[in-house]
Amino acid sequence: MSSVAVLTQESFNEHRSGLLPEQVGAGVAGSSDAVDEDNLPTYKDAFPPLPEKAMSSEGPQEAGNAWTSKIRPLRSSIITQVFHVPLEERKYKDMNQFGEGDQAKVCVDIMQKTGAHLELSMAKDQGLSIMVSGKLDAVMKARKEIVSRLQTQASATVAIPKEHHRFVIGKNGEKLQELELKTATKIQIPRPDDPSNHIKISGTKEGLEKAKHEILLISAEQVENFKVNANNCDGHLCVIALGVDVSHAIFSFQKRNATTIAVEVKKSQHKYVIGPKGNTLQEILDRTGVSVEIPPPDSSSETVILRGEPDRLGQALTEVYAKANSYTVSSVSAPSWLHRFIIGKKGQNLAKITQQMPKVHIEFTEGEDKITLEGPTKDVQMVQSQIEAIVTDLVKTDKFYQFELSLVSKLRGRVVVINRIKDQHKVSVRIPPDNEKSNLIRIEGDPQGVQEAKKELLELASRMENERTKDMIIEQRFHRAIIGQKGEKIKEIRDKFPEVIINFPDPAQKSDIVQLRGPRTEVEKCTKFMQKMVAEMVENSHSVSVPIFKQFHKNIIGKGGANIKKIREETNTKIDLPAENSNSEMIVITGKKANCEAARNRILAIQKELANIMEVEVSIPSKLHNSLIGSKGRFVRSIMEECGGVHIHFPTEGSGIDAVTIRGPAEEVEKAKKQLLSLAEEKQTKSHTAELRAKPEYHKFLIGKGGGNIRKVRDSTGARIIFPTAEDKDQELITVIGTEEAVAEAQKELEALIKSLDNVVEDFMSVDPKHHRYFVARRGQVLRELAEEYGGVMVSFPRTGSQSEKVTLKGAKDCVEAAKKRMFEIVEDLDAQVTMECVIPQKFHRSIMGPKGARIQQITRDHNVQIKFPEREDLQAPPAETQVQENGESNGEIKEPADPAAPKKCDVIVLSGRKERCEAAVEALKALVPVTIEVEVPFELHRYIIGQKGSGIRKMMDEFEVNIQVPAPELQSDIISVTGLATHLDRAKEGLLERVKELQAEQEDRALRSFKLTITVDPKYHPKIIGRKGAIITQIRTEHDVNIQFPEKNDENQDQITITGYEQNAVAARDAIQAIVDELEEMISEDINLDSRVHARVIGARGKGIRKIMDEFKVDVRFPQSGAADPNLVTVTGLPEMVDEAIDHLLNLEEEYMADVVENESKMAYMKPSGTAAASSEEARGPSKGFVVREAPWTTSSEKAPDMSSSEDFPSFGAPVAAARASPWGPKRF
Repeated sequence: MSSVAVLTQESFNEHRSGLLPEQVGAGVAGSSDAVDEDNLPTYKDAFPPLPEKAMSSEGPQEAGNAWTSKIRPLRSSIITQVFHVPLEERKYKDMNQFGEGDQAKVCVDIMQKTGAHLELSMAKDQGLSIMVSGKLDAVMKARKEIVSRLQTQASATVAIPKEHHRFVIGKNGEKLQELELKTATKIQIPRPDDPSNHIKISGTKEGLEKAKHEILLISAEQVENFKVNANNCDGHLCVIALGVDVSHAIFSFQKRNATTIAVEVKKSQHKYVIGPKGNTLQEILDRTGVSVEIPPPDSSSETVILRGEPDRLGQALTEVYAKANSYTVSSVSAPSWLHRFIIGKKGQNLAKITQQMPKVHIEFTEGEDKITLEGPTKDVQMVQSQIEAIVTDLVKTDKFYQFELSLVSKLRGRVVVINRIKDQHKVSVRIPPDNEKSNLIRIEGDPQGVQEAKKELLELASRMENERTKDMIIEQRFHRAIIGQKGEKIKEIRDKFPEVIINFPDPAQKSDIVQLRGPRTEVEKCTKFMQKMVAEMVENSHSVSVPIFKQFHKNIIGKGGANIKKIREETNTKIDLPAENSNSEMIVITGKKANCEAARNRILAIQKELANIMEVEVSIPSKLHNSLIGSKGRFVRSIMEECGGVHIHFPTEGSGIDAVTIRGPAEEVEKAKKQLLSLAEEKQTKSHTAELRAKPEYHKFLIGKGGGNIRKVRDSTGARIIFPTAEDKDQELITVIGTEEAVAEAQKELEALIKSLDNVVEDFMSVDPKHHRYFVARRGQVLRELAEEYGGVMVSFPRTGSQSEKVTLKGAKDCVEAAKKRMFEIVEDLDAQVTMECVIPQKFHRSIMGPKGARIQQITRDHNVQIKFPEREDLQAPPAETQVQENGESNGEIKEPADPAAPKKCDVIVLSGRKERCEAAVEALKALVPVTIEVEVPFELHRYIIGQKGSGIRKMMDEFEVNIQVPAPELQSDIISVTGLATHLDRAKEGLLERVKELQAEQEDRALRSFKLTITVDPKYHPKIIGRKGAIITQIRTEHDVNIQFPEKNDENQDQITITGYEQNAVAARDAIQAIVDELEEMISEDINLDSRVHARVIGARGKGIRKIMDEFKVDVRFPQSGAADPNLVTVTGLPEMVDEAIDHLLNLEEEYMADVVENESKMAYMKPSGTAAASSEEARGPSKGFVVREAPWTTSSEKAPDMSSSEDFPSFGAPVAAARASPWGPKRF
């Protein structure tokens, strides 16, 4: 049997610790040449072999085998048990729901609760078999649940002496739980204060019997114990029968002959009297026959009762006191922060003490300044003296420093600074947490590091005393704008105020508080800066809503968004238009108030140009405004819809302004004004409101075509009737407003109409089958329109192909009559329908149709005709081939030549409808044929009229709805052709000539702006004139409105700067540049030697340090590039006196920083020992002989000891063994 062992330094030390003292001595002496081989361990002792086969139970077991003594038989932890529930004891007996219903739910719940697996099956006798699998405790719990929840329960009682109840319960109730699991029953034992001795058991019949038997056995066992004790006392009782009566007899006997003594023993010493698992009490009872009663742990009593024969009580009392005083509890005062140093790294210090005094228990309580010791008195005293000595040594050392600081709460937030101090000085800094309510800060580490850390912390505390925290109230909607995209804007603020910490609340908190923390003066500056920024944002967030008719939104936007973009840029506002599919007409403008008003006026001006829009103001007392607007704007909305969509604007509530603005087409504005004043007059006199209900499908019929029906009611009664809009929730509610008499009369008329509509009738009419298709075409669009207009009347036509003329109408009587009348009109129109042709050249068809066929649709609606355009002729198609004739005969029919005067098919537009309507439609179509005029525009202005990528000419074409044709550049012509409707041409011509005037004025201005001026400046000053990121030159350009051009790299005249603009502006810009040059010429540059090791600290994080120096002394400091010949050379440029001050400051900084550099380098020299020292220590240690054993296999046989350094005997894991010799021909191939 061979074995492999890996020997490490730790296992070697462990092995040595288990040897006898003389063996240890021999091991130590082994370092010399003389080694006592008899004291060496044998190979089998050091490396016991594994057993070759399992030992039989009958055979002898080898005691000395270290491996076999630890082997234990393995058993499965999963068990399976089957429980049977008879039919009469089943709780759920519904045979139809096996595997489902409440029984299945209970089983699933048991499996989830216990972790066991349940399988149910039904026996022939309808009994239930349950197989439970799982771990033992899970199976027992599942069994108990099954019995209590799936099986009917029975109950029984068993009476045993009251003093035996505690044995049934057991320690911590363990015995009782075991009994309940074992018998699958519920056992209820009366409380100690209950005199009853009856124990109640509930469960199955089988379980009841088993539980009763087990309880009686426990009671009988206690009676037997009493009998034995009684016989040992005096021998008078010889025969005692088992049972309850006998138990009482024994108890009475003991009570008559026993004496009781009560003594006081400290509560902390009770456990020593009890002993482990009560062994000490049992020992006292065995030796003296006296029982010792200890109060329970949860009781505060310290009284111990001894019960027994008088002559034995003295001995028992002596033993009790001896046991109580054999152990003692003591404490050592030690600050809680010292506890970890007393324990030592990985418990080394404490381990030394506990090894010497293993019986002493040492307890450290977190947060308490004491250490508790417990154990034998002498041992405790020795341990106490050792720990006190350790505490004294630790307190005296200068490795620890403590001081109180009132700003502890602020220091907790400076985690980065504290961590830097820790890392820099190699110390530990402990700041008490919030819950300690302490100001004591402790620093631990080497003496020098502790002193330096203390100094830095005190400096930090003094700076923090001047620190201020301020809360700014900024609306959360501005937080994102202040932070900026990817935090760019807040970064600029933080760079401007680097010493101020700015904290924004979490967006989810919906808080407006922004916290600023830092030096008092910096916080105040930052606060003012941010307040100014917020004020600008508030000013720029003014919002105005402008109502613009939906049809004009496209004109506001312009071609490719040109108009709206221009308004946005010129007014510096944000303009939002509603979506195309939205019913809203409101355009929202956001920005500064003045800019919003300017944008609003420009948008309204566009609308006014496009349509005959007028605006009037009506004076109505402000107290009536809310009543005129109505609930959710119902009243005012009804007026706006009735008057062709005019816009009525009421002033803000509470403003006290009486003026109400009405805007829209002139006729509609007058109509709305009249209705608004009428409604206001009614409200002022005696307004009355009434409500009535009607089905939504009746509303259109009640309103009538063009509002005719409702207008009749309004004119006859004087009341105003408001129908619900699509947005209203209640679609049946109709509101009547006016004087009481008018409302009553209107209500009466409407109710009569609604009542008649509820009277459903069925009527018939005859319609020629040739017209049926017109009504049912396009998915019955005509029928749908009839139903909507006439109160939901239903029209039914006969089936296709039946040739029946009978058409059925069903609905309200009035609605049916009106629909019938309308259908007769339609049939009459269809009978009187004619077809007419209108010849218009195909090239004008697209123009006539208009955008998306809008113009042609308008003519169709206005004249109630059908218009059909011909198919477009392909102008690129080749002419039809001439028919080939053979022998002078044609292959087909001879076609007569077409009449040249006849119109082309592609030019003929066909109209269908009544004759007079078709004639009017033809006139309307001909009026849409575009006309062309010519306008003279100088050729050099053509490119400006066209604009960039044609944007200018497209804008004019969209604005005036014409086509503008500019001649090709090679023609050099001044004539521009304008084609469009005659009504549009005059406006287009005026617009074009106006644009020519603007361009001529721009040309003159451009000539004035092209004045050029050249200034000579030494190239070395160019970067200074440009400034950082072009800041200075940009400011000059903006301030003087000029263009400044610096020479290119390859330019001959590198000193020439060109200025272009108005003459006076160019001269002013030249003077500004000359002033900068004059100032730069006064400056000097000086080089100084500044140790390169301090450059980084002088520059600072992200250049903050050097920027501060340059701003303070108004100089420019240049450091050498990496790889420069002289890395210490630094150049300072500026005014002479400023340069001198800056140099002095830099040299002072160098002196200060060099002290730190030298100190750090000296520390590093100690931290990194030289390689020679390490090598010499290895040599002094000498070669190690390793671990030597006797009777090893290689010494008792011919085998050779393995070579530990051989890679063949001991190959590395995962690494191939190197070949002994490489072949010059490469690796072998097999």
